[in-house]
Amino acid sequence: MDQNRLNKQKISRKNFLQVAGSVIAGGTILGSTGYLLSNRTQELNHAKRENRVLGDPLSAQPFQSPYKLVASFATPDQIEGFELYNDKMVVATPNNINIYNTKGRLINSFSIGSNIRDIAVENDLIYLLFAARIEVYHFSGLLKTEWEACSDNSDYCSMAATPYHLFVTDASNKNICQYTVEGGLERFIESPNRFIIPSYTFGITYANNSIYCSNPGRHSVERYTVKGQYLGSFGEAGDAPGRFCGCCNPVHIDYTSAGEIITSEKGNPRISCYDSEGNFRNLLLDAEQLGGGNTAYKVKVSKDKIFVAGNKMVSTFQFDKVLATNSGCSTCSKNCPLREGISI
Repeated sequence: MDQNRLNKQKISRKNFLQVAGSVIAGGTILGSTGYLLSNRTQELNHAKRENRVLGDPLSAQPFQSPYKLVASFATPDQIEGFELYNDKMVVATPNNINIYNTKGRLINSFSIGSNIRDIAVENDLIYLLFAARIEVYHFSGLLKTEWEACSDNSDYCSMAATPYHLFVTDASNKNICQYTVEGGLERFIESPNRFIIPSYTFGITYANNSIYCSNPGRHSVERYTVKGQYLGSFGEAGDAPGRFCGCCNPVHIDYTSAGEIITSEKGNPRISCYDSEGNFRNLLLDAEQLGGGNTAYKVKVSKDKIFVAGNKMVSTFQFDKVLATNSGCSTCSKNCPLREGISI
């Protein structure tokens, strides 16, 4: 079997497994690329009037988010990777890296290889993760360096960058590979709970001087030091807010500047907030606001805004003080940067 065919089979399996076991949520994936903000807002408001409550279908009280949609823009193709870096959004689509400002204006674009798994940005460099290699680019599109996976049967999934290291989750070997930013392998990180990876939902991020990664088959998030020492985990299975639903969640993990952990789930897509120790804070966005479907939305947080990427759309949600008075955030006394928000 030639390599191109093998790569196509791998990515097809990834796309299938990212949704498999999640059809209980129903709905349709975020729609066509040409949505204007007003059209999308009308669709989401119509969905809200159905009064479906996440995790409690018998309740008469609809979920109220403290966030409202303030901007969105379409991308040329399916989004395969998404990162924020200073005042830029870096979006990977098939065979291209597109760099936008935070208002969605295209700044630069350059070609890359196919079948990208994830991206990370650090040290003014863009790191691209493929199934069995890593490539590093300057923002201009110039290739700086690249290296092959450390194992012949590696099947990389997600990546997190620090100023000195890259942490890469391996769905095949069920571990985390720690590299230097130059490509030197430092260690493999194994879970004392054993990583269970039923599908390509092995998310990872760097926050609070720690590594947080999903253990999706156990419906949990695990925390490690940058030297691989296990610090603990949080999470349990369930449909209610504060639990992880379906066969394998969470998919994506991010963080706020104050250290809260943000998770994004598939099946019944939703984005939630936990403190740095894993205590559930609030549900932030539900499937209706996100656009429905079964696939998890890529999420990044900056100050009082949540940036969400899914299908061919990047959307920005901002904390709204008026909406927050009727949401779970109204009872939260924490000094959270996401509460800064706007007043109208």
